[in-house]
Amino acid sequence: MKNYLIIGGSHGIGKEIAAILKKENNVFVASRTIEETKNITHLSLDVERQTINPNLLPDSLDGFVYCPGSINLKPFKTLSVDDFQADLNINFLIMIENLQIILPKLLKPENASMVFFSSIAATKGMNFHTSISAAKSAIEGFARSFAVEYAPKIRVNVIAPSLTKTPLAEKLLNNDLKIKKSSEMHPLKRIGSVEDIANAACFLLSEKASWITGQTIHVDGGLSIS
Repeated sequence: MKNYLIIGGSHGIGKEIAAILKKENNVFVASRTIEETKNITHLSLDVERQTINPNLLPDSLDGFVYCPGSINLKPFKTLSVDDFQADLNINFLIMIENLQIILPKLLKPENASMVFFSSIAATKGMNFHTSISAAKSAIEGFARSFAVEYAPKIRVNVIAPSLTKTPLAEKLLNNDLKIKKSSEMHPLKRIGSVEDIANAACFLLSEKASWITGQTIHVDGGLSIS
C-alpha cells in the first residue's frame, strides 16, 4: 500500500480525495479538524501557526496534496499589501514550507506524485480576482519548474478549478439564484462538485498519469475556453 499525505483534508475537496485514496492506500490527513475515520490517520495541524511534524509520518511518502486556500474577492483599490501577502501565504508559501520538510520522504519511493490547486483566475482575467490570481499563478509557475528539477523521481501537477461547491465557496453559492447564475456562465451549465475535482486529483496521483508532470489541468466546466 502507498502512503499519501493530504494537508487540509477534513472538508470539501481534500476530504473527498482522502475518501477515494483510503480504499487502497494509507492516508494521512493533517488539518485543524480531527475526525475519527476508518483507514485514515488524522494529524492536528493549523497551517497558519504550525508546520507538519515529519516524525508523525511514515519514512516514505508516495504522494502529497495541499488543499488550503482562499477566495478573497475584492476590487483592487480596496486591497492592501497585507491582503496580497495573506493570500500568498495560505495558498503558496505555507505549501512550500511544508513541502521542504517532507521532501526527503517523497524522494524515497521510485516515483512519487504531488497535486496542488490553482484557479481558473490564474489564466482567465476576472473582476476582483487580482490577489487570488497572483497567489495561484505562483503555484502554477512553481510546479512547472519543480517538475523539471525533480523528474523523474517526483511528478507534480496542478488542478485549476472554476467555482466548485465547497465550504470555502459557500458565500458565493448560498442561494438558488447565485447557483443558477454561476451555472449559466459555464458551457457545461453547472458548477463543479468536490467529486469532479477529487477524481481528477486522484487520477494525477495515480500510475495512470505516470507520463504527466508539470501540467495545469483545467477542471472548470469549460469556462476557460468560453
